[in-house]
Amino acid sequence: MAERTVLQSIKGQRLLVSAAPETTVREAACIMTRASCGSILVTDTSGALLGILTERDLMTRVIAKALDPARTSVAEVMTRHPHCVAPEMKVSAAVLIMIERGFRHLPILSPNNKIMGVFSVRDALPREIDTAESLAEFHDQMNDALG
Repeated sequence: MAERTVLQSIKGQRLLVSAAPETTVREAACIMTRASCGSILVTDTSGALLGILTERDLMTRVIAKALDPARTSVAEVMTRHPHCVAPEMKVSAAVLIMIERGFRHLPILSPNNKIMGVFSVRDALPREIDTAESLAEFHDQMNDALG
């Protein structure tokens, strides 16, 4: 069976969940809750990607720092210029990026920078995760051998 691409893995998902930079963290959390998703893309008025706000960002950049969610904008705490992947990237390669860099969400951008969706680790099948873990282990062994 051919491995899926990140775009294929998110087919059938709902619309993109996004917010403007001036949206409050509280409003963004409510949007994420209603959409049952773990991240929200921050976009400008033209739809260009500015950043991403994730559940982890809410915990580490808002709650842990005792910021007021009703007075803090997403622009203040979002991850700016997030790592993005191409729609044709294989799922195991995307999961490998997530393992190596500690991400759980990767925006998918077309070659002309159109947002096509967000790949989440939850979108990966167990076999694709196994492939990524094997690749990560191989990379570690190569780094140890070369280091």
